[in-house]
Amino acid sequence: MMEIMLKAKIHMATITEKEIEYEGSIGIDEELLELSGIKINEMVIVSDVNNGNRLTTYVIPEPRGSRKISLNGAAARLVEKGDRIIIMAFSIYDPNEYKGPKILILNPDNTVKEIR
Repeated sequence: MMEIMLKAKIHMATITEKEIEYEGSIGIDEELLELSGIKINEMVIVSDVNNGNRLTTYVIPEPRGSRKISLNGAAARLVEKGDRIIIMAFSIYDPNEYKGPKILILNPDNTVKEIR
């Protein structure tokens, strides 16, 4: 039996921008994508620690090293600039192949505090 398991998590990222007049998605610094293993266009679940909102969207890249985390389109109505969020990506695994998630814990400026 295959199981849906947490693949990667970016924990306590800070929203740096929001743009309602956009097609939709979450923009994540390319360096953070690379470190976490989350891919461009991958579906993610985003939880806002400040207000409890949770949403599903897909990933687009922000410039490498920019430390940008942006929410766009309708999802931008669910967050505020400065909110702390958790970004989670899942994948389907055979139980024998699952080795656990890659977790990035960020500082308030979106620099990496810890990698697990």
